[in-house]
Amino acid sequence: MLLAIDSASSCLSLALYDGAALLAEMTLQAGRRQGALAAPLIEQLLQGAGVETSALTALAVAIGPGSYTGTRIGVALAKGMAAAADLPLVPVTTLHIVAAACQPSADARPLLATVAAGRGRVIWAEYRWRDGGWQEARPPALSDWGGLLRECPRPALLSGEIPADALSQAGGADIQILPAAQRLRRAGFLAEIAWMRLRQNEEAGAFAAERVMPLYMQTAGGKPAAR
Repeated sequence: MLLAIDSASSCLSLALYDGAALLAEMTLQAGRRQGALAAPLIEQLLQGAGVETSALTALAVAIGPGSYTGTRIGVALAKGMAAAADLPLVPVTTLHIVAAACQPSADARPLLATVAAGRGRVIWAEYRWRDGGWQEARPPALSDWGGLLRECPRPALLSGEIPADALSQAGGADIQILPAAQRLRRAGFLAEIAWMRLRQNEEAGAFAAERVMPLYMQTAGGKPAAR
C-alpha cells in the first residue's frame, strides 16, 4: 500500500494506491494552508479508505519544483513518516506528474507542463511522446508567461497550473490548452509513477528517505537545484 503526498504548490493532493487500484484520492486548492491541512487530511484519507497506517509499505512525494514552502512541507512530512516506519520514499517531480495525466495528440505535438511559481511566474518543461510515454525534451525553466510563449515550440499542448489571466494569452490555434480536469495535478498519477519505479528498482535502500531532497528553482538562470 502506497501513500502519495503532493503539496508542492497551492494544490494539495493525496492518494492511496495498492498497485492495482486507486483506493482513495483527495485534491483541493489549499493556498498557503498545506502545513495545517496535510497531516489531518492524510488521517482522514486513511480512515475513509479503512486503511491503517501500519498497512503502508511505501510513500511517494512530489519534490518540486514549485512553491518553496509547499514543497518543503510535503517533503518533510513524507520523510518523517517514511523514516519512522522504515519505508521506502519515492521522489517524483511535479512536472512529471503533470505529464503523466496527458494523452498524446494525433499530430504528435510536444507537451508543455507547467507549475505556478508565484508573482506571475511559471516553471515549465517540454516533453515529447516517445516509447509509449512522455519524455523530458527540455529541462525545467523559470519564466513569466510571456517568456514561456516566446520560447516554447509551436504547435504544442499546454497543461498544468495556468492562472486565469494567462489563459487568454496562451490560447490559440497553435497551442491547445488541455481541459481543466486534465490539467489538475493529482496524487493518483504520482502514486502510479512511484509504484512503477519501486517495481523497477527493488534494491534495498534505493529509495531511502534520507536521500530525498526538495527540488527548487534557482532565481539566477532559472535552473533546478536540489537542497
